Amino acid sequence: MDGIATELPLFLLATFAGAFVAGLSGFAFGLIAASLWLYVLTPLQSASLIVGFGLLVQGYSVWKLRAALDWRRLWPFIAGAVIGVPAGVSLLTWADPKSVRIAVGAILIAYSLYAFFRPQLKLVGTVTPAADIAVGFVNGLLGGLAGLAGIVVTIWCNLRGLPKDVQRATFQPVAVVVFVMAALWLGAKGALSLDTAKLFALGLPFLFVGTWSGLKLFGRIDEATFRKIVLALLFVSGAAVLF
Repeated sequence: MDGIATELPLFLLATFAGAFVAGLSGFAFGLIAASLWLYVLTPLQSASLIVGFGLLVQGYSVWKLRAALDWRRLWPFIAGAVIGVPAGVSLLTWADPKSVRIAVGAILIAYSLYAFFRPQLKLVGTVTPAADIAVGFVNGLLGGLAGLAGIVVTIWCNLRGLPKDVQRATFQPVAVVVFVMAALWLGAKGALSLDTAKLFALGLPFLFVGTWSGLKLFGRIDEATFRKIVLALLFVSGAAVLF
């Protein structure tokens, strides 16, 4: 980041915007922030900050929603994610990143458009822990491979038509687990630098204000509005990954 006069404000604005969206919807911090960060930061700096800030955003939001946490519902997703993240990281050594982005982006766009223009989808019948573990595994796989920490569980919760508080109390703790594992991997690889640490410190006030503002607005929206916001962000996420 050489041109501090222009690049630092852009970095801070992107940090606030990503935190606000994540506070409101429960996900998409990295996709929103990185869309601007990558103009002024290296990909490694961006990835490291997404993990660091993402842990704080998701952790704070999970704490605020702690009354809605149900560990009996969460454990299958977390178990699957713990297995999926290392598998995703391993795939990075040979998978074609462009092909992965195209596939993920196309799926997100197709699902969001279908769900938006159709009546609300809702899975019927009992969903087994094995199905949740499989969803958690795929979520972790994409988290390790493409940095999408909670996208798959978000779609799964939306398909099941869960209340907005229950949705967030499901996919956000899973995202925290994915971010923790990614942080350990980045730390083991020696990816963190002094410059990145300075940016992290500078961005913290903007991160907390953005998250707090998003959570305040979340408390004022109804279920239908929340569902539309989630679907719109899934579409934007797919377009960002695809292009």
